[in-house]
Amino acid sequence: MTRVHDMGGRFGDGAINPESEDDPIFAEDWHARALAVTLASGFLGQWNIDVSRHARERLSPKDYARFSYYEKWLAGLADLLVENGVLTLDDLRGAGNDADHPLAAHALKANNVAAALSKGGPADRPSNVAIKFEIGQPVRTARPAANRLADGGHTRLPIYAAGAKGRIVLIHGTHVLPDSNAHGLGEAPEPLYAVAFPASELWADPEHPDDEVVLDLWQSYLEPA
Repeated sequence: MTRVHDMGGRFGDGAINPESEDDPIFAEDWHARALAVTLASGFLGQWNIDVSRHARERLSPKDYARFSYYEKWLAGLADLLVENGVLTLDDLRGAGNDADHPLAAHALKANNVAAALSKGGPADRPSNVAIKFEIGQPVRTARPAANRLADGGHTRLPIYAAGAKGRIVLIHGTHVLPDSNAHGLGEAPEPLYAVAFPASELWADPEHPDDEVVLDLWQSYLEPA
């Protein structure tokens, strides 16, 4: 099952207009606040980055299509806060009580932000899943591009690359599998590869056929070509 967020290669969405280096980092002040509150909420420890991504992906199609980038972030965050019992709908409406919150001790303080963000969120983990492919080896992606563990669930294999043939250009080691981690099924780390695909393998009429697209893909997305 695909969702509205999987837009790569889709017709009708208009031109991509990259920002210039002179553009402000945030187009509006509230964008910075949306980013800050989303990251701070993540430090409460009630969900992981894959759960957070999936929350934005599963917004209703009509909302996803009309919301701006940071509106999607806030909508996904609101869903997570209520679903995980961190806040209630009354809290979000400003009608909750002012009692101390059970998670207050986990709050990310201003003087700890720089140190916390500099650590990042590494996803490399040891795994007992053996590396199956080697650099230069031709591979083909799974078709259809879907989560095999959770029906309609999160996956990092884009639909435009489903069934495409490419070659391994880099082995990243073993990393948390988003398809599992987004659904409370454990981190299930497995090998992660950078796979190069010719433009002609992905698009029916590529403007530059000699171009390549490189995707980071987990081993369970791939098979020998």
